[in-house]
Amino acid sequence: MAKIITLGEIMLRLSPMGNNRFLQGDEFRIIPGGGEANVAVSLANYGHDAYFVSKLPQHEIGQIAVNALRRYGVHTKWIARGGDRVGLYYAETGTSMRPSKVIYDRAHSAIADATPDDFNFDAIMEDAQWFHWSGITPAISDRAAELTKRACEAAKRHGLTVSVDLNFRKKLWTSEKAISVMRPLMQYVDVCIGNEEDAQLCLGFKPDADVEGGKTDASGYHTIFKQMAQEFGFKYVASTLRESFSATHNGWKALIYDGTHFYESKRYDIEPIIDRVGGGDSFSAGLIHGLLTKDNQAEALEFAVAASALKHTINGDFNLVSIEEVEALMAGNANGRVQR
Repeated sequence: MAKIITLGEIMLRLSPMGNNRFLQGDEFRIIPGGGEANVAVSLANYGHDAYFVSKLPQHEIGQIAVNALRRYGVHTKWIARGGDRVGLYYAETGTSMRPSKVIYDRAHSAIADATPDDFNFDAIMEDAQWFHWSGITPAISDRAAELTKRACEAAKRHGLTVSVDLNFRKKLWTSEKAISVMRPLMQYVDVCIGNEEDAQLCLGFKPDADVEGGKTDASGYHTIFKQMAQEFGFKYVASTLRESFSATHNGWKALIYDGTHFYESKRYDIEPIIDRVGGGDSFSAGLIHGLLTKDNQAEALEFAVAASALKHTINGDFNLVSIEEVEALMAGNANGRVQR
């Protein structure tokens, strides 16, 4: 298995119990998670040496986040300690026609105020095979954007494959700012992952697909994938295709392009959704594992889609499934019978 590096922010999610609204809550569950941290946990579950790079306060609240990663086998050697606070976000889990809702409280978190002096990126990337980041990290702060650039440069010096999940977050920055920061970073990227909104708001591309209307014809993405690969030299471009019928019922499939051929995965009907937070991250992790271990892009994509479909059935940010469980679903075992 491979040594894989991820860089980003791990936060604490505070959620009311069950499907309660914020205004009903008199207690909140603490759930650690965050884009690249979620990817690292999945990859550790698949047997890879997954390292998460970030900065967290030295106090006990910071240790909660560190311990959550260690619990699932993620290496925390390169997490710098310092700063004043752990980023928080509040998440209200929707159901039926009521959507889920997120409120951020992450300004001036430790990683947002970190500097390049906190990390030795050449040492971090040594002997690694893969580096993954997401558009959330440079959106956190200008300092975090500089860290992302430094990490990408070091990854390329050491010959790593670099993947990005574009992951546009409108509550963190504008499309104009995202495009100005993200487009220059694409020169370092080999594998680009993102849905139709991400491609438009982060890179300025727009597919011919009516996603809001529930129409996710993969052919609408062919032109945009070709344009993206041609402009930035990506080896692979991939996107999930989500049909959102309600907060608890989605259709789920994906598309990948290797510069020559397109491949569309099988479609999963996910109902009921238990927790869709981290669904995209579980897809990214599954795709990384698939591209490292499978024979072709089709098998890699099918692994990623099956893994992320399973994530929708699991509470919390982390996708706590094994390779065997993912491959069982890939093989058509979706009846949910008790395993004994």
